[in-house]
Amino acid sequence: MKPDTLRGHLDLLLLATLEKGPAHGYALVERLRDSSGGELDYAEGTIYPALHKLESEGLVTSRWAEAGGRRRRVYALTRRGRVAAQRRAAEWERFVNAVRAVIA
Repeated sequence: MKPDTLRGHLDLLLLATLEKGPAHGYALVERLRDSSGGELDYAEGTIYPALHKLESEGLVTSRWAEAGGRRRRVYALTRRGRVAAQRRAAEWERFVNAVRAVIA
């Protein structure tokens, strides 16, 4: 998928992916790629600034942890992040339904 198609939706995708459980940045890249059948293939350099932004907004927290024999920053949703994920997913569904109605 072209990056322009997904611009503005990365926050929702990360929040939704973190609903499945905490993960470090590269694991999030893999989850997005795997769950989308390879359509969503973000570079780590795209993911980390978005995670930092979500953390500054209080939607995710992070901590250092051992993963695969390496120290990695692991991200998890906050309570506010869970609420935001649900709200943004509902907004996305309304948008998708409106687009389907127009192009049908």
